[in-house]
Amino acid sequence: MRRLIDIIKQPRLLVLKEIENFSTEQLNKIPEGFNNNIAWNLGHMIAAQQGICYKRSGLDTTITEDFFHTYKPGTKPEKIIDTAEITFIKEQLFTTLEQLEADMNTGIFVNYTQVMTRYGIELNSIDEAISFLPFHEGLHIGYIMSLRKLV
Repeated sequence: MRRLIDIIKQPRLLVLKEIENFSTEQLNKIPEGFNNNIAWNLGHMIAAQQGICYKRSGLDTTITEDFFHTYKPGTKPEKIIDTAEITFIKEQLFTTLEQLEADMNTGIFVNYTQVMTRYGIELNSIDEAISFLPFHEGLHIGYIMSLRKLV
């Protein structure tokens, strides 16, 4: 499990380094042809991880329901994401992974409701869900890397 968490964590660290000097305005800018921005993509990575791991297991998320509903799949930025929330998102990129690992180690993921992702991948267990996360996050990190060149 530690190795898989590291596989998720390292790209998150890399993307934060790539945008560390970006202003709140840059992180919120939605370039023409895009539906979202850098800040939303970061928040979405957290919400998707929480949904696919915790909600599919019938558990409460470790983030608030408001945060989850703001960044869950199918959403887009509805307001400017302020500096305080951006700081919170950056912190949650790592605290949610630490909590996921701790929760895996305590065995709370006993029930998992099967899901077919929009990418045609069927997930039947928490292990499969966590294995899916690097793919999903890779997509969003790719969007972030493209967006950073346009903001």
